Amino acid sequence: MLDVFGNLSAFWEIMSLLPSAKLALADGTVYSGTAFGATGEVFGEVCFNTSMTGYQEILTDPSYCGQIVAMTYPLIGNYGVNTEDVESRGLSIRGFIVRELCRQPSNFRSTDTLDSYLRKANVVGIEGIDTRSLVRRLRIRGAMTGVLSSTDLDDASLINKAQSSPSIVGQDLVAEVTPAKPFNWSEGLSDLGASGTSLVSTDTPERHVVAIDYGMKWNILRHLKAINCRVTVVPATTTAAEVLALKPDGVFLSNGPGDPRPLKYAIDTIRDLLGNVPIFGICLGHQLLGMACGAEIYKLKFGHRGANQPVLNQDTGRVEITSQNHGFAIASETLPKVLEVTHLNLNDRTIEGLRHREFPAFCVQYHPEASAGPHDSGYLFETFHQMMTKA
Repeated sequence: MLDVFGNLSAFWEIMSLLPSAKLALADGTVYSGTAFGATGEVFGEVCFNTSMTGYQEILTDPSYCGQIVAMTYPLIGNYGVNTEDVESRGLSIRGFIVRELCRQPSNFRSTDTLDSYLRKANVVGIEGIDTRSLVRRLRIRGAMTGVLSSTDLDDASLINKAQSSPSIVGQDLVAEVTPAKPFNWSEGLSDLGASGTSLVSTDTPERHVVAIDYGMKWNILRHLKAINCRVTVVPATTTAAEVLALKPDGVFLSNGPGDPRPLKYAIDTIRDLLGNVPIFGICLGHQLLGMACGAEIYKLKFGHRGANQPVLNQDTGRVEITSQNHGFAIASETLPKVLEVTHLNLNDRTIEGLRHREFPAFCVQYHPEASAGPHDSGYLFETFHQMMTKA
């Protein structure tokens, strides 16, 4: 028994030597904790994700550009990080918040600790704060701007910075994460992946897909490869004429960060593509397709972020458990007659899927390619393949 208490005493002594960090919100609330990852100070929209697993996929998802993410699950880092679960070229997330960081991970796939991973990627983290209190505040008051710092620990100073930092509303964050030039994609799903489709990838692709990258997760590209497609990825600013010059059988509109309303260049491109080629959009791509058809966007109070969102497929009556990450949604009262609602969120009745009544085009707000799961909606990639075949 003395050994147990002795070890605990040594543990807390070590913890007391770790650097401090603070999180300040724009409403004047300050949380104190322990720093991990990189040293520094960042600002961004503070939001939360309810997933129990998949923290590496969340960290490498470009859709989190401009945001400081809190995990609601209390223990993060227990299976480490690896080279297979990466979703982009680098980390675009501004900061990371956890209740308890596991500093000694155990998993046969692990190649590094979460602490080391964030330090190398220059991402600031904080642990040891009451994440339940933080999430409750965000649910009641809505997502808000915050400052996370391990260098400035003065409450008044941090609150002032949080209140003067810009909101993500009205910013073009896609410009920070879209690739500089086109490239071809060749990687398929790993042995741990799940495509949700009966199609089998071969050495001779049946279809050519041009994927417009607004901040795309790589598992989307792996799924497109898995349905036997040759994939060309192009930057967000690519015009409709440039896309069509590549002679695609279909066009994919990717996920991405922030407010879709400043992305006039993307909306114009999609509007010009409609009717010329089959289109499939996910997340930000869903919002942009809706706007290209005349719908309007509004900001959700605290967004949908997690791997447990129930969605009703109105065609089949089936409820799908989905992975989601978005802070904006299509306003149902602005929906043009040319668009038909195919999926609804059962928590708040927001629009989760749309289909064009005249042209071969459809989209979903959630993530059917979710690497960490669930995989209920993987069939949508086969639906896209069938649409291209029919076209």
